[in-house]
Amino acid sequence: MDEKQATQPKSDAQETETTRTETVDESALTPFERTAEKVRGFPQKPGVYLMKDSKGVVIYVGKATNLRSRASSYFLKTAQEEMRTAHWVVEIADADFIESESEVDALLVESRLIKDIQPKHNKIQKDDKSFPYLQITTREDFPRVEVTREPRSSGVKLYGPFASAGSLRGAVQLMQRIFKFRTCSLDIEENEEQWRWFRPCLLASIKQCTAPCNLRVSKEEYRKDIKRFQMFLKGNKKKLIKQMKEEMLAASKEMAFEVAAKLRDEIELLESLDRRGELDTHAQPEVFYIDPKKGLAGLKKVLQLSETPRTIEGVDIAHLGGGETVASLVKFIDGLPFKPGYRRFKIKNVKGVDDFRSIHEVVLRRFKRLYDEQDAFPDILLIDGGKGQLSSAVAAFETLEIDPPILLSIAKKEEEIFRPGETQPLKLSRHSFALRLLQYVRDEAHRFAQHYHHILRNKSHFDR
Repeated sequence: MDEKQATQPKSDAQETETTRTETVDESALTPFERTAEKVRGFPQKPGVYLMKDSKGVVIYVGKATNLRSRASSYFLKTAQEEMRTAHWVVEIADADFIESESEVDALLVESRLIKDIQPKHNKIQKDDKSFPYLQITTREDFPRVEVTREPRSSGVKLYGPFASAGSLRGAVQLMQRIFKFRTCSLDIEENEEQWRWFRPCLLASIKQCTAPCNLRVSKEEYRKDIKRFQMFLKGNKKKLIKQMKEEMLAASKEMAFEVAAKLRDEIELLESLDRRGELDTHAQPEVFYIDPKKGLAGLKKVLQLSETPRTIEGVDIAHLGGGETVASLVKFIDGLPFKPGYRRFKIKNVKGVDDFRSIHEVVLRRFKRLYDEQDAFPDILLIDGGKGQLSSAVAAFETLEIDPPILLSIAKKEEEIFRPGETQPLKLSRHSFALRLLQYVRDEAHRFAQHYHHILRNKSHFDR
C-alpha cells in the first residue's frame, strides 16, 4: 500500500476546507498550527496516520477508520489535556497518512510500521511481551492461529506487536470468516483416525472453521488456506485476490464447481472487508441495550440448565400484501447478533394467513436441513407467540422424529414465556437480564421479517 499525497483530486468537503484555509496567513502559524490545517485535508477513509516532529522523525503511528477525523483530534484542546497525549502532542510539527482499503488493512499496516519505525510515543518495542501478537503455529499438521501476549520463541510465525488487543481479536474474527482457520488448542494429527468421530465446535457450524478436528479438510487444503492468510497479513491483498481468481477460473474449467464456489465466496468477503463491522466490538454495529453475559447466565438459572447457552435462534412470521407470508430466522451467539447466520424463508405450503402452519413449515425446513447436513442445533429456539405457536414448533420436531433444542415462545402482550409440557407460563421481572435478552432476540427477528420489499427483490435470499 503506497502512501498517497494530499495533492489528489479533492472531494467537495476538501475543496471547502481548502477555500477556508487559503485565507490563513501560514507564515504566521506555528508548525503545530500548520499541521492542524494540513490534516483537515486528509481523506475521510480508513488508513494510518504518522505524526512527526520538527526534524521529520515519526514520533507516533496510529490507525483510523476516518483519517481526517482521527488525525484532527490531536489538535483539539482535549488532546492537550488528556494524560495519554498531553506530554507529546506539542512536539507535532508535521503529519502524513497512508490510505488503506479497510480498517483491517489499516490495523496490519499500523503494526508493521510500529515494528519497523518504533516511534517513541507508541511505547512498543520489538521484544515487549506486554502487547498482543498474532501467532501461527508452524510445526502442526493443522496450524492454529492465536492472539497472545506471551509469544513462543520457536515453532511459530509471529505478527505484531499490535497496539490494541480488542482490535486484533476483532480482525481475527473477521478474517476467520474468510480463511476459516482454527483457533482451538487441540493437538490434531491427520493420521489419527480417532478425529473422524470428534464433534466439531460451534465455529464449524457457522462456517468459520473447516473443522480439521473432524478431518473434514485435508492437511494440504488447510495449509493452503493458512498460506493465503499469511499472504494477506503481509499486505499482499490485491495479489492474493488475483491469484484466487485465477484458481477459481481453473477450478471452473475443470468442473470443480464446489471449489470454485468456495473461492468465489472468499474473494467476495476479502473485497468487502471494509463493510463487515467494527474491530473493537468484533460484531456487527448494534446498540446493545442488554448485558449479554448476564442475560445468558440468567437464562441458565431460570431454565435450570446444566450449562450456559451459547446460541439462540429466533423465528418470526410476517404477512405481505396479497396473502404472501414470509418468515425470518435470526441467530445470536454469546448474546450478540450473528448476522451471517440470519435467514429468510418464503412460506410455500400454506394458503392465506395461518401463523401456526407457517411456523410448522419454517421449523421443519430449518431443522431438517441442519439434521441432514449434520450441523449443530442452537441451544435455544425462540418462537414469537404464545402456546399455539409453540405447539406448532413442537409438532414440526415430532414430524421429523428428532429431539428439539430447548423450545420457548414469548407472548408480546404480557411478555410471558411458554415451554413445552408446562401449563403455566414463566413470568420474569421486567428488569430481568434473561427477559431482556429474549426480547432482544424476538424484536430482532421481527425487524428482520419486516424488510419484505428487500426479500421480494432478492428471491435468492430465501432458503429453498
